[in-house]
Parts: sequence; C-alpha cells; structure tokens
Amino acid sequence: MTKIWEKSCDGGGGVSATGIWEAHRTSFFLKVSRSEASHRMILLNNSHKLLALYKSLARSIPESLKVYGSVYHINHGNPFNMEVLVDSWPDYQMVIIRPQKQEMTDDMDSYTNVYRIFSKDPQKSQEVLKNCEIINWKQRLQIQGLQESLGEEIRAAAFSNSVKVEHSRAGLFITEDFLKLHASNKSKLGSWAEIGQPDDEFERKTPNFNYAQLDSSYSGLVNDNWKRGKNERSLRYIKRCIEVLPAACVLGPEGTPISWITMDPSCEVVMGYCMKKYRKKGNMAQLLVRHQKYLCQKNIPFYVSVLEDNKDSCRSVGLAGFFEASCEWHQWTCYPQNLVPF
Repeated sequence: MTKIWEKSCDGGGGVSATGIWEAHRTSFFLKVSRSEASHRMILLNNSHKLLALYKSLARSIPESLKVYGSVYHINHGNPFNMEVLVDSWPDYQMVIIRPQKQEMTDDMDSYTNVYRIFSKDPQKSQEVLKNCEIINWKQRLQIQGLQESLGEEIRAAAFSNSVKVEHSRAGLFITEDFLKLHASNKSKLGSWAEIGQPDDEFERKTPNFNYAQLDSSYSGLVNDNWKRGKNERSLRYIKRCIEVLPAACVLGPEGTPISWITMDPSCEVVMGYCMKKYRKKGNMAQLLVRHQKYLCQKNIPFYVSVLEDNKDSCRSVGLAGFFEASCEWHQWTCYPQNLVPF
C-alpha cells in the first residue's frame, strides 16, 4: 500500500474577477496540478520496495549514506519506528527518512525529530521541503545529509516557514572494507544482537582491558560526556540507542568503561569518548578497529563524522583505517520562532 502526502501548508490563492477566472481557468488548474504533483511524496512501506531502495542507494555511496544506513535499520526491525518517503517510484529523485508521527510528540525533542535526506538533484528540493505535511516546521528539528548543496534549499524552505536555521559540518570518514562490502549489495536480515559476540583477539592484545557490548546501565555516563548531551532528552535517546543498536566499549581494570562508541538510527558510529587518563594510548583506535571488524562480519553499514578541529578523534579514526570521504557531513538544526533558544 502506498500513501500520498499532499502539499497543505499554503492555502492557495483565489481569483476574484470572474472574467479573469474564466479566461485563465484551464491554465490555472494545469499549473496547480503540476505544482501539486511536484510536492507529493510516496510513503514506501513495502518490504520488497524497501530492499530495492537499499540496493539502489548503495550506488550513490557516500552521498547517500545517511539514508542508506537508515533504510538498513528499517529493513532490520525498524527499532526507531522510521518511515521512508520518495518523490516517485521506482525512478526516485529524492528520499526522506523521518520518524513516524507517533514518535514526534515532543516539539522540543531534536534528538527524535530528525529528517535524513538524499537527493539526486538537491537544487530542486526546496518545494518539497516547504511542505509542512513532509517536514513539521512547527517543531524544533534536525535535517541531516551528506550533500552541502541541500543547504540553500533547506534555508529557503525554513525561511518560508519563519524558521531559524543553524548549520554544522564535519568530515565524513569511511573504510575500504565498508566500500567493498556494501558495493555487493548484500543484506542479511536478522537482529545484530542475536548473531553472537566478537572473538577475543582484542583481549589477547590488551591484558586487563576487555572489549564488551556497552550496557544501557551506562547511559548516564555516556550522556554526561557527550557534548550534545547532558539533559533528560539526550539521556532517553542514548539509552534507546544502546538498547537497540550496536554499541561497544572497553572495560578497564576496574570493570567499568574507559572508552565507548554507539550507533545512531542512520548507522553512524557516534558519541565516541575515551576517559582522559586513558587518552593518547591508542584505546579509541583499538576499539574502533575491533568494532568495525564486528560490523563488517554482520554486514552492518557504518561511518563516522569528526569535527575538523578535533585532532585526537581525527588521529584515532585514521589509525583505525578510516579515510575522509569525498563529501562532508552536514546538519541543519531548525528552530521555529517560538522555540528559538536564547
């Protein structure tokens, strides 16, 4: 079953002069028809179509990675209750991933109210983005993508809805193993948590430091050390990520995490952190190496983003075999007038 999301933000203008209305009635309705068609998005919820989309998006990596990773999770149990919108099928030009309506109940929760976008023609995405049936511009939200050219269209759509936009950018890092693996378009269905744990190679190399699955009981520790965290909404988000997505850590001599990484709903490896006393000793790089091996074994997409001025993280991802992709990571945080932060 497919569902069409119609444009509904604008009320549409009427024509008061009868003569003008009669003279232009035909051309007027033709224009409306074409305009509405360009603003429609199809809700793609058929498993065969979603798998076909996943395979198709692989051909546009790395620019499609945000959407590609999201579709992976949707095809594997959809733990974050996301949905896929395309402008047409099967010859789509634009894909938007967003949470299902029941997830977006808190207008201030920008951890949940996240839209991930890929477009084959970013310069023509503005009219779709303006549509408040597609983007809920009344909420504080984030739009994420790996195409800088989306920015102008997002800002124009936000301006038309009286919304303030803040832009963040970072380097995007991937590995050769990931590219080789996902060029094959393989996808094994099943829960990552049900297919076993990594071997003990990491432990043999580092006595007293054990690679382990990160437990959700440490959500508070992660939240306290996450730059974008330190609040109740971020704590709920982190706990959910750890509970339903791959997350790993290194347990120190006392049996508590000394470094950790998690994954977000788009398969980005995020929230990486190492306790200060254990930094510059290769702990984070070893954790990344061990965890990426595990993700490759299970054919789970992965990539990381690093701010340019974060030299320690750039060094760690480099030592772990990541290289900078041809495109960058972008996030546009959007605030309606009544929700703009001080």
